[in-house]
Amino acid sequence: MRLTRNKLGVRCDKRGAKSVTTYRFIFLFIVLSSSLIVQSCGIYSFTGTTLSPDIKTVTVNNFVLATAGGPANLPLTFNEKLKEYYQRYTNLKVVPANGDILLEGNITGYELQAVAPTAQDQAGVNRLQITVLARFYNNKDETKNFEQSFSFYQDFPQGQTLSQNESRLVPKILDQIVLDIFNKTAADW
Repeated sequence: MRLTRNKLGVRCDKRGAKSVTTYRFIFLFIVLSSSLIVQSCGIYSFTGTTLSPDIKTVTVNNFVLATAGGPANLPLTFNEKLKEYYQRYTNLKVVPANGDILLEGNITGYELQAVAPTAQDQAGVNRLQITVLARFYNNKDETKNFEQSFSFYQDFPQGQTLSQNESRLVPKILDQIVLDIFNKTAADW
């Protein structure tokens, strides 16, 4: 085995010289990659939120039932789901008034629709659809304020009644609407 001196004056064989060059390349790659990750653009959180760090509190005013139909506890259930979601997936504190961000609105639709007609002019599937009008106010950045309707539905078989399916479908629908509102307000989707 024949030894040579590399550029630094260290004695090594040919394979060792290539090995040092490879290690330098890997080290340089890691340093550059790390610097790109650290200096990424914008606000990022591992929970997926893009809320400004100066936002510390959220207020969820009671959403009211502004439609006929639906369970009497629908607004209360929706409010609690919304508050719980913000508590679980952000570092925001839910406060009763004067939050840095504010959510309020109405449940504007609770509709049972017949869909998927069959050959006998009957519905093959029934659909329960809930619509919520949400108003969002960001007291730190008013350009983020909005008013928007969010709607979701679940289907159930034609041979079953709403009362047989309501306790199973309503939580699923409300969960999706809460997720949609959260994504619009906190994740900026």
